[in-house]
Amino acid sequence: MSTAANSLEARDIASLIHPYCDLARHEDEGPLVITRGDGIYIYDTADRQYIDSISGLWCASLGFSEPALAEAAYEQLKRLPYYHTFHGKSTPPVIDLAERLTRISPVAEPRIFFANSGSEINDSVIKLIWQYNNVVGRPEKKKIVSRRRSYHGSTIATSSLTGLSIAHADFDLPIDRFVHTTCPDYYREGLPGESEEAFAGRCAADLEALLQEEGPETVAAFVADPVMCTGGVIVPPATYFEQVQAVLRRHDILFVVDEVICGFGRTGNQFACETYDLQPDVMTVAKALSSAYQPISAAMLSRPIWEALREASHRHGTFAHGFTYSGHPVPAAVAIRTLELMEERDIIGHVRSVVPRFRERLEAFRGHPLVGDVRGVGLLGAVELVADKRTKRPFDPVLGVGAYGTARNLELGLIVRPLGDTFPFCPPLIITESQIDDMFDRFGRALDETAAMVANHAAT
Repeated sequence: MSTAANSLEARDIASLIHPYCDLARHEDEGPLVITRGDGIYIYDTADRQYIDSISGLWCASLGFSEPALAEAAYEQLKRLPYYHTFHGKSTPPVIDLAERLTRISPVAEPRIFFANSGSEINDSVIKLIWQYNNVVGRPEKKKIVSRRRSYHGSTIATSSLTGLSIAHADFDLPIDRFVHTTCPDYYREGLPGESEEAFAGRCAADLEALLQEEGPETVAAFVADPVMCTGGVIVPPATYFEQVQAVLRRHDILFVVDEVICGFGRTGNQFACETYDLQPDVMTVAKALSSAYQPISAAMLSRPIWEALREASHRHGTFAHGFTYSGHPVPAAVAIRTLELMEERDIIGHVRSVVPRFRERLEAFRGHPLVGDVRGVGLLGAVELVADKRTKRPFDPVLGVGAYGTARNLELGLIVRPLGDTFPFCPPLIITESQIDDMFDRFGRALDETAAMVANHAAT
């Protein structure tokens, strides 16, 4: 880190508050300032190259230098840099994008609402579900269920929906109406000798028990990300969603699928709903919708929900929800071009072609002395480190294994984002087989160096 008083690093420390960062430590260590990107690579102020193994924040699906997306933004900026969608106003890009999303949506007969981030769109869905149940005469049906260790955003409502304790600590969260059920982590939660199907059945039974405890007539929706990425890339065990959806149907509970990370090719299909045979009443998307080149998110709402919103808006004289940038024409234009490039370049076909190599290299870490579990689907994966492979005992946090591994990866030119001692992988969808090898070669060297640190600590 540069220590010059006028350096970018010093100016950052003096002026910024960084999300999800130890702010006190940041004052000592400073930022890694990224100045440019090229494909799957990013570069710092010293022009040092890094592979970004997590696509920024699970989002830069087409990499960091796609000129067609920059051109789409520039052309729209020249034509109409901004207009809103309040009071019945619209623009061609937002209409075009809404139509495109309705054609590919797993939600039956959807209507589209736009926002700017995953947090905003999930927050909006909660609010709209509450109005929906008021309109259809079920004012008591308001509780929202999600899973422990899930992540759905950082607003007051979506932080409450999130099942991570760090998102609640000292924030007076979660607020009322939000409850959490079992995390479907077969590696951590499965019992000895219990099959995936049996574990999935137990998760569904836990959900049923929670509903009975809360009163199913008070529960409005169940919200789930198909793969719990921020919770550690938790892949659903076999039959999990089949059994959970049966519980939801039995109690007339809406199924909200959060595809903010999984959507647009990440699991090897357009949506993870296809991968896991999900039938959502609502689906949310963001991130790869524009390959993160512009902030945009969308909710796909089923016809019954839309009809209730329409009725309420007519009764009150307006649909009293929205944001200044809901349906901003520039992000909409970039999202359209992103979807076009996905088709033109058969990105999903490419993903399917490189997944075998990705899985092969990922699975090779299973035999490493520090690795307890390896899991993934499509171009999503994770390597979980443990202190004892037999008992699955995690490392003492004081040892800082995840932090040490992160530093070693950085030195080797690989950006990782550990979730505790679990290292997720979510590279840009454009990654090649040789780049997959390079990424995992670097990670493997860092893992060996981490193992040496652990061994030295044990010896002392």
